[in-house]
Order: sequence, then structure tokens, then C-alpha cells
Amino acid sequence: MGTLWHGGTIYTLQNPTHTVEALFVENGIICDLGKVSEVRERYQKNITSEINLEGSFLYPGFVDSHLHMVGHGEKLIRLDLSNMSSIEEILLHIERRVKTIEKGEWIIAEGWNENNFEKQAIIHRRQLDNISTEHPIMLTRVCRHAIVVNSYALKLAGIDESTENPEGGVIVKDDKGIPTGYLLDQAQELVKSIMPLVSNSYLTKALSHSIDDLLKKGYVGGHTEDLNYYNGFEHTFQTFLNIIDGVKMKFRTNMLVHHEVVDDMHMLGYHFGDVSPFIQLGAMKIFADGSIGGRTALLKEPYSDEPLENGVAIQTLEDLRELVQKARIYEMPVAIHAIGDLALEYALDAISTYPCKEGLRDRIIHAQVVNEQLIEKLKKLPVVLDIQPRFVASDFPWVIERLGEKRIKYAYVWKTFLKEKIMCAGGSDAPIEPIDPLLGIHAAVTRRNPNEYHHIGYHPEEKLTPFEAIQLFTVGSAYAIGEEGFRGKIEKGYLADFTVFDKDLLNISGPDEIIDAKVLMTVVDNTVMYKRNEFKE
Repeated sequence: MGTLWHGGTIYTLQNPTHTVEALFVENGIICDLGKVSEVRERYQKNITSEINLEGSFLYPGFVDSHLHMVGHGEKLIRLDLSNMSSIEEILLHIERRVKTIEKGEWIIAEGWNENNFEKQAIIHRRQLDNISTEHPIMLTRVCRHAIVVNSYALKLAGIDESTENPEGGVIVKDDKGIPTGYLLDQAQELVKSIMPLVSNSYLTKALSHSIDDLLKKGYVGGHTEDLNYYNGFEHTFQTFLNIIDGVKMKFRTNMLVHHEVVDDMHMLGYHFGDVSPFIQLGAMKIFADGSIGGRTALLKEPYSDEPLENGVAIQTLEDLRELVQKARIYEMPVAIHAIGDLALEYALDAISTYPCKEGLRDRIIHAQVVNEQLIEKLKKLPVVLDIQPRFVASDFPWVIERLGEKRIKYAYVWKTFLKEKIMCAGGSDAPIEPIDPLLGIHAAVTRRNPNEYHHIGYHPEEKLTPFEAIQLFTVGSAYAIGEEGFRGKIEKGYLADFTVFDKDLLNISGPDEIIDAKVLMTVVDNTVMYKRNEFKE
């Protein structure tokens, strides 16, 4: 017994123009598609329900190929700094928050970005001390590769002028050798390790808010990395199992496993692959470097605006090789965060030294800075690039000063990857960037912010077509986890996961119309998990 979907435009994504009138779905699988009259006739005895799309546009379900689901939920429930345009505005909001909590409680806020400030300065611990010396304060940079804390938090962490940089991190100090409160990459862990444990109720609240928002934005699933940050693997993983139960909540979740908890995963009896119809344990996650914004992305040559810096190697080349080898022992692919060209070189070296088991695919997350030699290496390896198109809108124009005119030509080169037949998947990296896939698609198509009408886009030769951009979040996300044979398109035998919009994203008069589209329904396993109020099927 099944469902007939009809009454709108159904894009199969088999090519940019292919559409069908109707689908018949049974047991969560697309059984047939074609003209509504013919499908109805073939399955008239099996149709127990019908959904009329009322002229809307149905696509294969969108999947975010790289995000942090709990982190996105935290952004929704914490103080969000991402849209604040000055240090003064941030300090004002922190001061207001202090007045609402008891002494000794932590104040945690997310998403500041000095590149959005008129005066591009980093917040100093003294500015936070002026607000409170009785509350530990931690402000996380938008990239999540840096934090600023006050003196109280530094004291709790035991950080002073005698504290040396941890491996893979930097404690920024002033000219007198005194910490400024600015901590980069692994140095963050000195503070995070002494913070109170996350409660079950907090984690449940954050994840529930996140999934609700993801469904509202049109996502049927996501590839997420959360398992090393909230009281360890077991606590976090059990929360996912509790919430995504396959009955009340259906959301297809592929979970990257941070290398620091991969042993815990196996000791608890879990392995790479499906745990339930909606939860999978995916690749082993490794960080090779940091971010361009914090100048911790590892580059072959120094930063153009900071000639003495070329970034941070979170893992040495030898350590990276050992971690990839460990993943192979566990029969797991790897997902390596590599933003800088030297980090990518290290990652590809490690992957080549210890190749992936046949049938599996490794992933490079971000791959923002490349060169001709690296592109040639990528073409020869079974790797998928997890790219975040929205980074173009967020990072330009300031990133040009970081990388320089020569190097920027090989940065954020999404079209080049596709032309070279390097498979790409599309994600947001939320909470780093906004979760909305339409913003990512818009950035891929326009290479600019929605409000930047005065230019044709940064490096317009790298623009994607709307079809290519949508494929990143559908076909690409499926390919990244080896499921392109039954996810990412509308075909017989494919999962009945759909995203329904009120606009035709593939036939628009102008690219800025993309962000005006509204999600009408999000369907997982033929179950409507989100429906816009005014839509009545």
C-alpha cells in the first residue's frame, strides 16, 4: 500500500530539464514515476493515499554534507554574535547576559568575526574583564578555530605567561609575554577541558532544536561531526539514537567519528556503517589545519598580509599518516579537514600512503586553497571534496589580502573541480555558516553576497549553474557516503526523501530569486517531517 505524489513539477535531477508528473511510493521507496494517468492506472489497487503538490516543485531531498548538528543547535539557544558588526555591540550583549545569571556561571557566545567589524581588531581579555571578573567568559570565533576568554577563564585553565603553546595550537601573548585571551586551535582545549560537563537536557535541547531547524530549511539529512565534544562518544551518540528514533523523528544522519573517540566507538561494539535506518557511523574525522580567518590554515607560503605566518599544522605529516593507517585498521575511510594547500598536500600524502579499502571513499573537507599539482593528485584518488559554497560570500573580499592575488586564483575553485571530474558534495559547515541551503546555492551560482549587486561575483569563471549547485546537496552528498545508487535523485528504487519548494530553482529570471524560495515540505521516508503552515496537500 502506497502513496501517489502528483500535481506539481517533479525534478529527477537526471539532467537539468528532466521532470515527471507523478511518483508512486511504497514502503519508503520510489516504485514508479511518469505521467500521472499512467502511474495511477498501474497502481490503482495499491494507492492508499495521495499528495497533491498544488503546483509546487519537488526535488530529491537536500542533504548537508558537512555540518555540526549539536553546534548548530547551540547557536540557536546561545548568544549568537555572527551578525554583530563591532566589538562594542558584542560587549554590550555580553554585559546584558551577565546580569541574567548567577556569579560563577559560564557565559558562552558564538560566531564573532572581526572581518565584519569596521575596525578589524581582536577582542582582548581586558575588555571582557571590564564586564565581569566573577564569570568565566568564552567567545567562539565564527570558524571555531579560535576563542577569546577573560582572565577568570584563563586562571581556571591555568594559563599564564609561563604556559607554552600546546602542539597544534597557539596561546597569543602581548609584547610582554602576557596572554591576551586569544587562543587558537588546540590551545582552545586548555579552556574547554575545564568547563563543566554538558547535561543530558542541554544536549537534548540543542540537538532537537537543530533537527527541527534543519527540517524547516528543507534538509532530509546531514553528515555531522559532534562525537568528541559533549562528554565523549557514548553520551553524544546515545542522544542521537534517542532523538532520531525512526518513528517520531526521521532524519538521515551520517556521523563522522573524530579520531580521538574512534577507539571508544569500537570498544562499545560499534563499527563503520549503518546503526539504524536513519543513523550511520561514517568516516574518521581528522583535522590537518585551522582556518584562513584565524591565519591557522596551513599554507605552503606565508600569508600575504602576515609574512611571518603560514598557519598551524594540527597534525604533523607523520602523525597524519599514522591516523590514516589507524582508520584503515578499523576499515574506515577518513574525512580530513584541510583548508590550506600544505594541509591538503599532507592529507593526500597520507591517503596515498595508506589507500582506502576498495568500495569506500575518503573525504577532504573544505579544500579551499589548491594548486595545479594538487588538482592532478585529486583526480587520481577516490576522494570526495566536501565544499561550502557559502564561504565565498563570507570570506571575500578580505581573503584576497590573506592569500594574495596570485594564490587566490586557486582558491574556492568549485567549477574547476567539477570540470576536472572531481566529485564534490555541498554543505554549510553550520554553525560556522548559515544553515540554509539556498544561501549556499546562491553563493555557488553568484559568487557574492545577496546584497552585493554592484559586481558580477568574485572570480565569476568559477560560478556554478543552478543545476550543478543543487547537485552538490543531493547527488554529491549521496556520493560522498557511497549511496549514489539509491539516494540523491528521483528514480525507481531510490529512497522517498523529498524537498518541496514554492519556486522553480532551475528556471529563475535572476539568481537572487533563489533565496526568496520557501520550503513547503520536507519528506523523509515518505513521511512529511515538516510542512509550511499555508501549504495544504
